[in-house]
Amino acid sequence: MENLPNCPKCNSAYTYEDGAMYVCPECAYEWSATEDVAVEEGLVVRDANGNLLADGDTVTVIKDLKVKGSSSTLKIGTRVKNIRLVEGDHNIDCKIDGFGAMKLKSEFVKKN
Repeated sequence: MENLPNCPKCNSAYTYEDGAMYVCPECAYEWSATEDVAVEEGLVVRDANGNLLADGDTVTVIKDLKVKGSSSTLKIGTRVKNIRLVEGDHNIDCKIDGFGAMKLKSEFVKKN
């Protein structure tokens, strides 16, 4: 049997090949066999356009977002500086001027 790599997102050993891609049946993560090995070892977070994000990056919000527990909204085009990447559903920790500390999903931001 072929020795396939573990999933870089959830570390599952049940990955399988689908053409030129690897697929994890547990978390549904797909990655290319040619991706950088260094990227696969750490936390992989991509923005709405598929660009890799890293700690300290500046991103822009691409959609008006309602702030839970508040009547205000985070407007499209808001710049967020010095982000931190974390595990979980909301994978960006940041401080936004006028709002304070927040968690964002990477699918609603784009890298500057």
